[in-house]
Amino acid sequence: MKLIKFVVYVFGFLLIFSVGGVGILYQIYNNQLPDVQDLAAVQYQIPMRIYDADGGLIAEFGEKRRFPVTYAELPKVVVDAFTSAEDGGFFEHGGVDVQSLFRAAYELVKTGHKGQGGSTITMQVARNFFLGRQKTYSRKLMEILLAIKIEHTLSKEQILTLYLNKIFLGNRTYGVKAAAQVYFGKSLDKLTVAEAAMLASLPKAPSSVNPVSNPDKALARRAYVLGRMLALGKIDQASYDQAMQEPLPGHLFASSEIQTRAPFVAEMIRQKLFAQYGEKAYEMGLVVHTSINPKAQQVARMSLRDGLIAYDRRHGYRGAEDHWGSLLSDPKALLDKLQDTPVVGGLIPAVVLSVDPKTAVVLMPDGSKNSLGMDAVSWACRYESTDHCGPKPKLMGDVLKAGDLIRLQAEADQHWMLAEIPAASAGFVALDPETGAIRALVGGFDFAHDSKFNHVTQAERQPGSGFKPFLYSAALDHGFTLATMINDSPVVVKNGVKEGVDWRPQNYEKHFGGPMRLRMALVHSVNLVSIRLIEALGPENVLKYASRFGLPTQNWSPTPSMALGSYTLTPLELVGGFSAFVNGGFRITPYVITEVDNGDNAVLYSHPSVNLCDTCPMDSPDPSVAPRIITPQNAFLMRSALRDVVRMGTGVRAYRALKRDDIGGKTGTTNEQRDAWFTGFGPGWVATAWVGFDDNSPLGHREVGGTAALPIWTDFMKVMLPPPTDKPHVPPPGVTEVMINPDTGNRLPKGASGGVREYFDTTRGPADESGLSAPIPADVVPQNLMNDLF
Repeated sequence: MKLIKFVVYVFGFLLIFSVGGVGILYQIYNNQLPDVQDLAAVQYQIPMRIYDADGGLIAEFGEKRRFPVTYAELPKVVVDAFTSAEDGGFFEHGGVDVQSLFRAAYELVKTGHKGQGGSTITMQVARNFFLGRQKTYSRKLMEILLAIKIEHTLSKEQILTLYLNKIFLGNRTYGVKAAAQVYFGKSLDKLTVAEAAMLASLPKAPSSVNPVSNPDKALARRAYVLGRMLALGKIDQASYDQAMQEPLPGHLFASSEIQTRAPFVAEMIRQKLFAQYGEKAYEMGLVVHTSINPKAQQVARMSLRDGLIAYDRRHGYRGAEDHWGSLLSDPKALLDKLQDTPVVGGLIPAVVLSVDPKTAVVLMPDGSKNSLGMDAVSWACRYESTDHCGPKPKLMGDVLKAGDLIRLQAEADQHWMLAEIPAASAGFVALDPETGAIRALVGGFDFAHDSKFNHVTQAERQPGSGFKPFLYSAALDHGFTLATMINDSPVVVKNGVKEGVDWRPQNYEKHFGGPMRLRMALVHSVNLVSIRLIEALGPENVLKYASRFGLPTQNWSPTPSMALGSYTLTPLELVGGFSAFVNGGFRITPYVITEVDNGDNAVLYSHPSVNLCDTCPMDSPDPSVAPRIITPQNAFLMRSALRDVVRMGTGVRAYRALKRDDIGGKTGTTNEQRDAWFTGFGPGWVATAWVGFDDNSPLGHREVGGTAALPIWTDFMKVMLPPPTDKPHVPPPGVTEVMINPDTGNRLPKGASGGVREYFDTTRGPADESGLSAPIPADVVPQNLMNDLF
């Protein structure tokens, strides 16, 4: 029956071609054929790509790896290779190669099976875009007619471009540009003759001719393509001989070269666009431009990792990650397992092969062996708890034994140090305080290891003393000054915990300083002063005031404990609110997406320019509006006080590290050191670092914000801050500088010695008109308010 069908089929074609019947059939089927005009504006399934502010690739999302190119971008060697392999007469025929069809027909008569032969590139375009892959005679006829129609509609260059952008070439690659990247890690214009021929070998059988998984078949198929190129005059004998000797790639490359490592940012954007477009987000060629500064992102990533590793080393070595002693007798199995172990946070896995008293030999993933000395493990006292560590190791055997799977960190001089994946977590984010543009964001030690949990946007943690700047700003807004004296002494808050249970807050150092100026209370983060301050202002007023900064106060209650940062927020919310002190008093909305384009480069979204607006309402929902939420005078006074926090207070390690007068910030530490924060600013930057355990365990004694979090911030700022200038910290109109007695806060008479300079906001009214909702407690010295200074 099949033979009869075939004879009829062949006879029909002979008759058609002999009498010009193709034209008749074409007219008959024309109305039934798809409109090939659509091919001129075809929409490929293109993955979503995310880029940094300089155009460097951050991430790519989508099952199909495809990078469409124009004909002008196709190198001649690629065109020659594919046409030689698939359709030697492509540029001469009208869409159908009659000789090839007859060869296929002969093969069918000879073997009884329908083969692949006879299809031109144009016919393959017809099949790939309009028809299925089932092998039937009617489909073949439709394919031929469609090819003719395509040839009458499109140019040869357009047809070949469609083909080379559409074809599947294995390993999720579609089109020659993606395949060049995946198989060779190259752009098209850098391909050699042998590499182009290898790509042209793939369309027939992308899986079985894979150059990595099946090199023998790949070499055989490549040789065939090179032979065709030689026979057709596309290459000369010398090029053929050289290409035949070229080795195949030994591994696959990434579909795209990631230039900026910002996986937490990429995941934020992926989730947002998936929520908007669904699965189409991975196919419609979305191009997402971000505000991420590539240098800042790299520095932030390394600063966070180094900060967590340093914290980990302060608390001792928890032991080997695993023990593979049973594999020591099987070197191949050991190396295979080691090579399957991922690098985490830049820490390289290694296996201890042998241990001597003072040295250890380790196997590296590349198969090499390295020797570790005692200096590499000198920090590794045995971990006992967050507050206790065993004795320092004296012998290598105190730390390591043969078969241990360990982690190594490369030092700057290529020296290897023992390390371990930190148990604690961290987050870091840096903004442009004028616009809210996120310049760097690292949500954890390692994206895959941290299960994609973004500690910058998802970790809701107590800010501790990191909230105090908002409280002190509220005090300044209500008529207090930085010279106002408040008593640092024991206080009892009635019903402070719950009804019937009093609260006795403590300072971190458990001692009391007596009356002190507001500035110094913030500099040294004195808890009891903050409690008295919030009672003077009224918790309800402080809560309402804090809402101006975009903090999540809708989830908070107006309680005295708010003064010590008892309610949770994310690092991104904290740094966003803190920006108002840096930019002169405006609330910005942090953002990372600057523009989204589709596959045709049409702009789907563009973040508007940010307008620092003095007259806009504070509750404006427009992200392009940054409304004024505090006065320029208030912002200046807060920057002045926060500079002193760094110069001589809880953040002094930042000053020691950077030795600059133009930086400021605030530490934050919660009960039992469960959270450590540092939020600070320098010219053009504001950033927050947070460190803590995901299960809210204590970080350990003395692991406060200035110890655990601040080094991450300083390591970042050390690289990213511009060179210091002599530009003075000029106060805005309405702020006056006065010499005061540092012990009383009183203004000194002219010519008196022993005073310190203090700034005052002269735009505020007298104390009895300042709008305080509660009387100032007796232990707040009232004569130091504004009306007694001027």
